[in-house]
Amino acid sequence: MRVDAFDFELPDDLIALRPAVPRDSARLLVVREDSLDFEEATLRDLPRFLSRGDVGIFNDTRVIPAQLSGRRPARGLSAEARIDVTLHKRLDADRWAAFARPGRKLEAGDTLQFAERFSARLETKGEAGEIELVFDLSGAELDAAIARHGTMPLPPYIAGRRAVDEKDADDYQTVYASKDGSVAAPTAGLHFTEGLLAALDARGVARHHVTLHVGAGTFLPVKADDTADHRMHSEWGHVPQATADSVAIARTQGGRILCVGTTSLRTVESASTPVLQSWSGDTDIFITPGYSFRTADMLLTNFHLPRSTLFMLVSAFCGLKTMRTAYDHAIARRFRFYSYGDACLLIRNLP
Repeated sequence: MRVDAFDFELPDDLIALRPAVPRDSARLLVVREDSLDFEEATLRDLPRFLSRGDVGIFNDTRVIPAQLSGRRPARGLSAEARIDVTLHKRLDADRWAAFARPGRKLEAGDTLQFAERFSARLETKGEAGEIELVFDLSGAELDAAIARHGTMPLPPYIAGRRAVDEKDADDYQTVYASKDGSVAAPTAGLHFTEGLLAALDARGVARHHVTLHVGAGTFLPVKADDTADHRMHSEWGHVPQATADSVAIARTQGGRILCVGTTSLRTVESASTPVLQSWSGDTDIFITPGYSFRTADMLLTNFHLPRSTLFMLVSAFCGLKTMRTAYDHAIARRFRFYSYGDACLLIRNLP
């Protein structure tokens, strides 16, 4: 499909720079597949759209402070240079894939010094600022150094408008995050409070987790003119056996599967062959209109960037015409967009 089919105009003042307080007071737009009638609610209302026996699947990844600032020492006629690095995907105990700016000042073999006794050697460099770093620390020691010297990797549409501060350390983390590894938050999960989770329990909705360590590639623009020419960055995911079992039981009893966030949805769809299985591995699944969903029946997600892979995903889920109209409605009704913004609940027609 043409990528420009997923374009739309968004007023800058609808880009949320801070989350709703409290989290579950954010607005919710309910969208049903192939329907142009929308319902407005808040996140606190989510349980009333679910039923006993439904299963909610949450991504329990935890965002690490993945942005590092370092210095490349002078070499030859080149003066010392400041280099900003965003870690993207862990490759080994001491090795990370990353993006670097300005990448033009780097060559394979360069050393980047982030702090005293904390440095890395640049092993490879790609054409778009993608690099592989081998650190002088490994395992838990490297994790501790990243936590000490890194900063929270807010999306560029927020970080470009204000400085990262202490509030973001809590705001940009789900209340159920438990497994370190993401460089971007699974933002639909940011709306949940302990009270909202308890309300889902009281409703009889089973809660289970998957893990997808979200990479910085989630913020990269789609530069191709056709979706067939776009290549996704891979991310590591895991589906526990208990989650797969819960989905199987729900299917036999008529329960629906709610994925909280596109990361949860991409994980379960990657592990469904065709039914959901326990699974660990890398996924670069790219979901566009025409995709046949195997597991997800409902999706809770924020409002996404124009021309983005995530807007393509939600258009596959509920139909491009429906989602374009829903986004027009959200803009007219001044819903807040992107990571700290409001949410929509997408409901597919079941056979």
